[in-house]
Amino acid sequence: MKPFLIFCALCCFAGIFKLPIEYYSYLRILVSIGALLVLYSTITFRQHYFSIVFLVVLILFNPVFPIYLYRKNIWIPIDILTGILFLLIGFVEKQQEKKEESAEENPEPSATLPIHQRTVSRDRIINPKKTKEE
Repeated sequence: MKPFLIFCALCCFAGIFKLPIEYYSYLRILVSIGALLVLYSTITFRQHYFSIVFLVVLILFNPVFPIYLYRKNIWIPIDILTGILFLLIGFVEKQQEKKEESAEENPEPSATLPIHQRTVSRDRIINPKKTKEE
């Protein structure tokens, strides 16, 4: 998912320049798909602050009911912020994966406490030879 997020960020940064209208239609579709993926990921990991931000990005860039701001001056900061957000979420997820991997390799002693099971008398195995000899 990280390469796709980086690609979305680069496309947002390219949206700063004066390009044909077809590119911006393509950008809307691409950013919407990226925002949906990030939104799904953040909701499953319960990161509500990122999910709210990417919900706004999804609404702003949706290709079905497009929001037209009509001025390039308004879209330039939005494209830059969206690109930075995609880069940020790509690197934040990578850091969380590293933390999870290191936690699996080196578990904390408090997390791996032994579970004491209670032995009930009916669960004990009695050796019949020992009882006859005694």
